[in-house]
Amino acid sequence: MLKKKSLFITFEGIEGSGKSYQSLKLYKSIKKKNISVILTREPGGTPSAEKIRKVILDDYFHPDSKEKFDKYTDTLLYLASRNEHIVNKIKPAISERKIIICDRFTDSTLAYQVYGKEVNKNLVDSVHKYILGSVKPDLTFVLKANISTALYRLKKRINKNRYDKFSKNFYIKVQNAFIKIAKNNKKRCVIVDTSKDTTDAEKIIFKKFIEKLSKWMIKNQ
Repeated sequence: MLKKKSLFITFEGIEGSGKSYQSLKLYKSIKKKNISVILTREPGGTPSAEKIRKVILDDYFHPDSKEKFDKYTDTLLYLASRNEHIVNKIKPAISERKIIICDRFTDSTLAYQVYGKEVNKNLVDSVHKYILGSVKPDLTFVLKANISTALYRLKKRINKNRYDKFSKNFYIKVQNAFIKIAKNNKKRCVIVDTSKDTTDAEKIIFKKFIEKLSKWMIKNQ
């Protein structure tokens, strides 16, 4: 069994919630303290996982295609990418006692595929049972943004992908799923409102991280 030796932090939320921005901000703040930390993402994070990410995204870049991935094919590709990510990056980083910041992880699969697209949760749980092992986040920031604000931010993006093109109702459904997941995992999850373009959310996230880091350091002395 893999002995947990690191601090695994994940960022979750819909597109336009500031997830990638806030994860990068936290990464830079930790780096300034000369603490060993890596920033990664899902789907992707390793060369092999990024290849699978490209296949997933490519299916959505061609709206005129007559045949699209079935939602279960789509989900299994995400899980395949996750397995590559865990084997080649997450587990080695845990063994090296690094702090890991990941832009999306298992909660996104629940929110988007299970709650959003109504993929059978038993399938996801069954695959996770084999690929996750003892790997699970220690701290998850669930970013919540006003839907209109999130959509406005998406509209301003120059390079868009499939995640940026869902309907407003779908984003509402998925954000509600993220909030539900957070409320059911209060010890791990922190809901942060990122509707306003200020540094408030950044400060809250860093404060919560320091609190978790202090407890982790005491535990691992």
